[in-house]
Formats: sequence, C-alpha cells, structure tokens
Amino acid sequence: MKLLVVEDDEATGSYIARGLREEGQTVDLVVSGRDALLLATSNTYDVLIVDRMIPDVDGMTLVKTLRGAGNQTPVLFLTSLGSVEDRIDGLNAGGDDYLTKPFVFGELSARVAALARRPQVVVHETSLDVGDLHMDLLTRKVNRAGRNIDLLPREFALLEHLVRRKGRIQTRTMLLESVWDISFDPKTNLVETHISRLRTKVDKPFTTKLIKTVRGAGYRIDA
Repeated sequence: MKLLVVEDDEATGSYIARGLREEGQTVDLVVSGRDALLLATSNTYDVLIVDRMIPDVDGMTLVKTLRGAGNQTPVLFLTSLGSVEDRIDGLNAGGDDYLTKPFVFGELSARVAALARRPQVVVHETSLDVGDLHMDLLTRKVNRAGRNIDLLPREFALLEHLVRRKGRIQTRTMLLESVWDISFDPKTNLVETHISRLRTKVDKPFTTKLIKTVRGAGYRIDA
C-alpha cells in the first residue's frame, strides 16, 4: 500500500512511518496540512492517516477540502481529541475511521488494512482505459489497439478491478475479496489461474505487457 501520514509530532510521525515501512508499505510523512493537501491531490494513496491538530491547514479542513474536490481516498483520523463529539465531527467531515492517542500500533495497522480493503467509491464511468486497452462498461466489451478481446464474466471483473486501481498493487487477498467475495484463503490457485488467462488474452499478443507481477506482494496493471 501507499500511505500518507500527516502528523506534526516528530516522534509520533517517525514511529508510525517506521512501523508501516517495516510491514512493507510505502509511506510519505508530512507535518502540515498544506503539504498534505499538495501530496494528496498530486498522488494516489490507499489510505491517509491524519492528525486533526496540524499546522497551516487543520486535519478537519484538510479532509473537507479533499472531499469537496472529489478525492475519496479513505481517511483514518489519528488524534488526541477523543470525545464522542470529536469522533462524530471527524466522521461527518469525511473521515472513514477514528483512532485516539495513545494507540497500539497493531490496531493502527489493522485499521489501515481494513480501510484499504474497502471497495473504492465507484464513479459512474461508462468506460475505462489504460494504455491502448479500452473497456466498455455498458456493453462489457474489451479491445486493445483496436483488436476485440473476448473475456468471461469473471475475467472481465478481474480486469476491471485492476484497471480501476491502475498503478496500485493488489494483493491476492484483495482480489479474492473484491472479485470473488471470498473473505478467507481457499488454498487454491484461483487468482493465479485467472491472472494467467487474462495475460494470455490481454498481453500475449502484444509487445507491451500491462499486467505486472510484484514479487511477494501481488499484481498491478499499468501502461
């Protein structure tokens, strides 16, 4: 996952970033709302971890601004403001979860993972594109470089999931939950088999390969 941590306390910010990086996550750490707004609007993140009391632009205003601009990246508020009213305000401002300080890192990590697994807010597109690949979501037809590609329903769903999240690694667990609605490991090569079939149809006839394997992490699609 790629995460943005917005925390002005140096010790706390370093602790969070170090712990998440040790778990294999990519972490950007900033100390002000202004820097966070710049990064969040120019990069794609899986989750934002935001302290409410930060310089320049406070956490609540930051999230409200992002939501107003159409940015639906999941937000976890991490703050010492822990009253019921504070939590309600944070969620009403556009936060998806709320954790108060002091906190246990394991819980923070679990909450971040849970937010990242939530289905992304779907914009009502009628088509999706990556490179020379085009997906028509209304007719359920796919073509690449003008060549029609016949996909089975599950193959189409898998490709759509990857294209909607182009450039972002999708783990085996994420794919099982989102494409097959399986919340446990069935101990089969279900994902690997369908990825292989997709590659045969979408990549094999073409010079540029769109579907990438990230060793030890999962899969992503990009041009």
